[in-house]
Amino acid sequence: MKKEIKFSLVYRDMWQSSGKYQPRVDQLVRIAPLIIEMGCFARVETNGGAFEQVNLLYGENPNKAVRAFTAPFKEAGIQTHMLDRGLNALRMYPVPADVRKLMYKVKHAQGVDITRIFCGLNETRNIIPSIKYALEAGMIPQATLCITYSPVHTVEYYARIADQLIEAGAPEICLKDMAGIGRPGMLGELVRTIKEKHPDILIQYHGHSGPGLSMASILEVCENGADIIDVAMEPMSWGKVHPDVISVQAMLKDLGFQVPDINMKAYMKARAMTQEFIDDFLGYFMDPTNKYMSSLLLKCGLPGGMMGSMMADLKGVHSGINMILRSKNEPELSLDDLLVMLFDEVEYVWPKLGYPPLVTPFSQYVKNVALMNLMQQVKGEDRWTMIDNHTWDMILGKSGRLPGKLAPEIIELAESKGYEFVDTDPQLNYPDALDEYRKEMDENGWEYGEDDEELFELAMHDRQYRDYKSGVAKKRFEEELQHAKDAAMAKNGYSEEEIKKLKRAKADPVIAPDNGQVLWEVSVEGPSIAPFIGRKYQHDEVFCYLSTPWGEYEKILTGFTGRVVEICAQQGTNVRKGDVIGYILRSDIFA
Repeated sequence: MKKEIKFSLVYRDMWQSSGKYQPRVDQLVRIAPLIIEMGCFARVETNGGAFEQVNLLYGENPNKAVRAFTAPFKEAGIQTHMLDRGLNALRMYPVPADVRKLMYKVKHAQGVDITRIFCGLNETRNIIPSIKYALEAGMIPQATLCITYSPVHTVEYYARIADQLIEAGAPEICLKDMAGIGRPGMLGELVRTIKEKHPDILIQYHGHSGPGLSMASILEVCENGADIIDVAMEPMSWGKVHPDVISVQAMLKDLGFQVPDINMKAYMKARAMTQEFIDDFLGYFMDPTNKYMSSLLLKCGLPGGMMGSMMADLKGVHSGINMILRSKNEPELSLDDLLVMLFDEVEYVWPKLGYPPLVTPFSQYVKNVALMNLMQQVKGEDRWTMIDNHTWDMILGKSGRLPGKLAPEIIELAESKGYEFVDTDPQLNYPDALDEYRKEMDENGWEYGEDDEELFELAMHDRQYRDYKSGVAKKRFEEELQHAKDAAMAKNGYSEEEIKKLKRAKADPVIAPDNGQVLWEVSVEGPSIAPFIGRKYQHDEVFCYLSTPWGEYEKILTGFTGRVVEICAQQGTNVRKGDVIGYILRSDIFA
């Protein structure tokens, strides 16, 4: 019998790799017992990455979500883990050291056991401080190697980094094959190399299924000593996401590895519930192309999760490029033509920019440079004329050392602009900031929260947190969701009038009980206006007021919990008894 292999369900990354949003806290607490009941997971990824920020974007509190989601797993003895970006922590740009330190204290207090620390450049100076901070906070730091395929990303390169991270105190190493382009043979050799030198170090493999190498890669790392494999489950496995636990378990079991059994009854329940979440609202923000694998990803090396945004970018410039070509009497290009050209340009650009691993945010930088180069060339202009400031920061070393050497023309371009290259510790560029955020919270009368978790959220995602506190985020999301729903119906052939009728058919009308003038609110800070679409009302909350002809202000209650789907009377509108003021879709989910 071969060694035991454990599984980790990357429930958070399943969603992040598929679309824009994450399940709400009420959904997470429903799915957790079924994940536990499946009986095959030693670990579950609960948060980190974009999870906290996404919660703020749709107007919910991420701290409540993390605490609620981790609690049942802790009770069941299942370890929870999160993803953090080292210097960038839980966002796309660098974070002050005092905020990074606070993050680990907060997340440990919220019930997260393990933090998977990665740097898109594999820059140890960005990872090692996080190892220290996590250990001090009582978390398990899982240091990460971002896997890609290039002449500089060799077994020796990765093994050398692993040695440094282990020496710094990391008890675990993750091979993060974020694009699924790591070659199986190399991955197996890397695991064997690390294990031979550090036999007690736990190795966890995280691979995406996009290009089609994932099952071979899993087999190779397991044969060479890996301990835990990240997996997904239907309806969000495969495609450009992750391999399904059923397939991985069957393959490894057949070869004699000790793997846990899967409670298929619970699997099917969890599968159905996850589909329910997709149908509820998450599916409106999921790119359908992420359901398909593509060997084309091996050519460019970009993560599969980027395909959606990349195709959106190409569609955005497609007509403009063809307009330029027509003006030059040159043949127009199809979207597929453009895609292949972009892949070719990524291949050209990537080595010249020093082979940064194609993971967030550096994959976006490389893709953006390639796209801008492509557009400039169509116009008959030179490459490299449209490089943004974030990409320049990467080129100049402000994010850390690049794995490879910059091309001479990039160095010359930087010098011609008067830019200076640096090789200092990237953290030194970002001074401590918590005192400023404490001051802001004090001035606003905001609570710091349990274990300073609210202070942390403001410091980590300041703009999004302010929008969450003001209610702007919730309003913006509800409008975005309604627009997405309407667009989906229009795509299916419904007219605007038919869409309105369907929404009304599912909702309850709020009827004017008397003649009068509708007053939505009485505001001393600004104009009184009708509620936004998606606005939540509790059953005992005033929906609006009716100013009657005999001088009374009559309160109009909904009588049930729900959300606004249509407003039929604006502020000051005169209505007659029996007129519809608005329509509300009943819902107890948000009660």
